Amino acid sequence: MLYRLPDVLSADELAKLRALTSNMRFQDGGATAGTAARDVKQNLQAVEQQPNLDSARKLVMSALTRCETFLDATLPLRSLPPLFSVYEPGMRYGAHTDNALMGLPLVRTDIAVTVFISDPADYDGGELVIDADGAAQAVKLPAGAAVAYSATTVHRVEPVTRGKRRAAVTWVQSLVRDDAQREMLYDLQLALRAMHASAPDARETLLLSKARSNLLRMWSEP
Repeated sequence: MLYRLPDVLSADELAKLRALTSNMRFQDGGATAGTAARDVKQNLQAVEQQPNLDSARKLVMSALTRCETFLDATLPLRSLPPLFSVYEPGMRYGAHTDNALMGLPLVRTDIAVTVFISDPADYDGGELVIDADGAAQAVKLPAGAAVAYSATTVHRVEPVTRGKRRAAVTWVQSLVRDDAQREMLYDLQLALRAMHASAPDARETLLLSKARSNLLRMWSEP
């Protein structure tokens, strides 16, 4: 699964987030990587317990949790506080998979989410490349947009050759662990919205709602 989420952050929110993160202190990102990823992670990451960090994290999560596509696609149960990263020229994050469990209390990382803070014109390289659906997909979205994808995939960030790539990354534990099941529930939700718009009183609309609810009841792990 891979979902592009346009305009997660409004223009005002993006400006506020840039202001909040502009004076943050950053350290070697390898310090937070898992054992396998540490050797291929070359970036900078915001230091914990500093001014503005909590405010920046709340801003990002507030924007994501009002995004209808994010909620429908991920069915979030819990999530990790976003990490803020910077890639300067020559920095990259080689091919890796994310740790299965992160944080305290532990969160199962079903879905990874990257929120783009830099405008694509401000840096060269830095594409997020995800091995999804049998092919490598390069993602480089406008500032304020986000991408959600299965954390089980192999993915990488290509080397930055000019400028700075700034982003926020978080991970979600879904109510539904299985990617294929989540995708089916997402498709059913889209169909259900269309039915509600075109035929809200039709029996087929009711049956579709019933089917989706019962599948969610069957598959969810609260």
